[in-house]
Amino acid sequence: MNELELLREWDADAPPLTDSVRARGRFRLYQEMRAPAVSTAVPRRPLLRIAVATVAAATVTTTVVVAGNTGTSPPARTVSAVTVLRGAAAEERRLEKPIAPRDDQFIYTKEIIKETPAGGGRSKTYVDESWNSVDGSKRSYVSELGHTQWVPPDRPGQRSWPPRRWAQLKQLPTDPDKLPIALREVGMRPDYERPMEADDWPMVQIFLSGLLRAPVLPEGLRPATFEALATVPGVKVIPGRTDVDGRAGIGIQYVGEPGTPWAKGEQVLVFDAKTYRYLGMRDRRTAGGTTYRQWSYRAAEAVVDRVLQRP
Repeated sequence: MNELELLREWDADAPPLTDSVRARGRFRLYQEMRAPAVSTAVPRRPLLRIAVATVAAATVTTTVVVAGNTGTSPPARTVSAVTVLRGAAAEERRLEKPIAPRDDQFIYTKEIIKETPAGGGRSKTYVDESWNSVDGSKRSYVSELGHTQWVPPDRPGQRSWPPRRWAQLKQLPTDPDKLPIALREVGMRPDYERPMEADDWPMVQIFLSGLLRAPVLPEGLRPATFEALATVPGVKVIPGRTDVDGRAGIGIQYVGEPGTPWAKGEQVLVFDAKTYRYLGMRDRRTAGGTTYRQWSYRAAEAVVDRVLQRP
């Protein structure tokens, strides 16, 4: 029995939680998710980046005008965040290759990150390759911004989002209508009859955005995540974005409510302007008093049998 099942069955006969208790619990979970780098002995920086990703969401009212690329005066078309995210889901379903990794295997990822000082200066490109244990029972070898380290097996009670264990990911519904409810009630038996409320969405958006940072997901889960994001209020669509190779793109940026931790609006998901295929993320980071503009995208992912093995 895995951790999610244990949590769901723990104290199953207790009275249902009130909305206020649920809200406090979600806030405490959010605080815990933000803390791994300082609360655990070994920093898991890639997991931290996943855990606090606060980027994508959608609203049915936000649209942009995207110009075509034929002729000198191209026709314009109106594109909404819903259109982009649903298009991304369709493209993901067309391209995804189902996998079934064994617990003794590793998830290999190759991520390219290009950074440029915001005040001007030379850009630097990092190629980060990582090997993460499928079930967390073995040592992983991870890299971020060129810094590599061995990470010991997961300890009992260690948390991360998205779940590192494949069995836990498989428990998440691939129905985009059910997925937000399941994430709203992580650790509990989802009440699919209770509709989502306004206060539920900010935390659910964080969980959905985190799923997009997972290198490999069970079949159907990533498309469902894009479609679920298309129901989350609080984004703007940004035209005229490009990826690192100059390909035309459309940005999706989560804004949220002013004053909340997820309302900084610094991160932008970029999608191909024609196919809506997800291209990568634009972001900012500050280190040593310098702010960097950052572009990142995943160049490769695969399941391998051992650390340092490449597909």
